[in-house]
Amino acid sequence: MNAVTSANDTKVKVRELQRTLYLAAKAKRNRRFHALYDKIYREDVMWEAWRRVKANRGSAGVDGITIRHIVEKYGEGKFVEETQEQLRKGKYRPMPVRRKDIPKGDGKSTRPLGIPVIRDRLVQMAAKIVLESIFEADFKDCSFGFRPKRSAKQAIERIRQTANRKMVDWVVDVDITGYFNNIPHDKLLKLVEQRVSDRRTLKLIRQWLKAGYMEEGLFHETTIGSPQGGVISPLLANIYLNYLDTIWEKQYTHLGTLVRYADDFVILCKTRADALEAIQVLKAVFRKLELSMNTEKSKLVQLYKGQAGFDFLGFHHRRMPVLKKRGRVDYPLRSHPSKKAMKKMRARVTEETSPRNRLHWSSERVLENLKPIIQGWRNYYASVDRSVSLRHLAKVDYHIYRRLYLYWRKKHKKSKLTPTQVFQLFRRKGLKKLGGYGPL
Repeated sequence: MNAVTSANDTKVKVRELQRTLYLAAKAKRNRRFHALYDKIYREDVMWEAWRRVKANRGSAGVDGITIRHIVEKYGEGKFVEETQEQLRKGKYRPMPVRRKDIPKGDGKSTRPLGIPVIRDRLVQMAAKIVLESIFEADFKDCSFGFRPKRSAKQAIERIRQTANRKMVDWVVDVDITGYFNNIPHDKLLKLVEQRVSDRRTLKLIRQWLKAGYMEEGLFHETTIGSPQGGVISPLLANIYLNYLDTIWEKQYTHLGTLVRYADDFVILCKTRADALEAIQVLKAVFRKLELSMNTEKSKLVQLYKGQAGFDFLGFHHRRMPVLKKRGRVDYPLRSHPSKKAMKKMRARVTEETSPRNRLHWSSERVLENLKPIIQGWRNYYASVDRSVSLRHLAKVDYHIYRRLYLYWRKKHKKSKLTPTQVFQLFRRKGLKKLGGYGPL
C-alpha cells in the first residue's frame, strides 16, 4: 500500500467516525459521550491530525521544535507514535504556549497570540476531530466561523439576503471585549460537560486551559481565557457562544436575525425599538457569560436609504441606490472591501516592495512574493458583490502598480521604461489585477 492510498484510507475512516458521532449526537440531544479518549489516540485519527497540523505549518512553540525538524530529522512516524503512546499511558502533559503580540487592524493595539508546541497542536487537532462532530449537532444555523463547510462568504450572503428580503433598516454591530482572553474556565467546562462525560477527555481540555504561557522568558499562569492561536480554541469559543445562539433562537428571533462568525456578530432588525431591545438582551446574556460588550466599537446603525453602513468580515455593507424601471429607485444592501481592509492590503504591498534588500532581488522573485497575496485577496473580495467590489479593488491595483514602478526605478536607475511599459513587463511575468479577472 502506497502513502497516497494509506492517507486516503485514513481520511475515509476518520470521516466514518465523525459521521457516527454526529448522528449519535443528533439523534439524542441530551446524550453525554463517555468513551472518547481512546478515539483521540486512535491511529487513523492521530495520522489525520498530523496531516492537518503539517499542512497548517506555523511557528515553533516554547521548545523551539519546528515541523521541518520533525519531518527531516526526527521522523514523522516516531513523533506520532510517541505522542500516541504518551496519551495511551496517561503520560502526556501540555507545555505552556509561546505568547506573541500581533498588531490589530487599527495599528495602535495588539492581540495576544498563543503558539502551542507541535506535540500539543497534534493532540489538540486529534481532540478537535473527535469532539467537533458531537458539538456540530448542537451548533445553530446562525454560526459560520471555524465550522466545517461554513465560511465568511456564507455569513456575508446571509446578511445581504436577510437585509434585502426582510427590509432590515437597523443593525446592532457587536464587539465583545477581549473575548478569547476572558472566557471563564469553569463555565466553559460546564458547557462541554453537557455533551462529554469522559473524565480523561475533560482533563485534557482543562490542562490546555491551565497550561499558562511564556513571555520574555517568564512563565505566567492562566486562570481565565482560551489562548487565541491554539488548535482547539476556535471550537471551545464556539461552544461557549453557542449558549447565546441557543437563547436567541428559542426566545428572540422576533427581534431580528443573528449572524455570527466566531466572536464577531451582527443582529439585523426591522425597527429601532427591536434593535434597542436586542441590545438589552445581549447585555443580559453577556452578564451570565461573564463577558462585556465593547461600547466603543459596538454601535447601532440605521441603514435606511444608505444613511450609514457597517463593517463586518472585511467588507463595508451599505444600502446603495439602484435605478429600476419607470424611474423607481431601490436601495439594496451592497458590499465592498472596507477602508480598513484596503489600507491593510496597501500596507502589505508596501512592506513587500519597499525594503532596500528587495533591490537585490530579481523582479521574478518580488512578483512571486506578491502573487499569493494578490490571489488571496482576489479570491475573497472580488467574488462578493463583484460589480461594487471591483471598483474599490481597482484603487488597490493602482497602489500595486505604483509600488512596482518605484521598485523598478530604484533597481534600474538608468532605465527609460515608462510606467505603462513597466506594467506590461510585469503583466508578461504573470501579474494579475485585483480589480478584474485576467492579466493587467
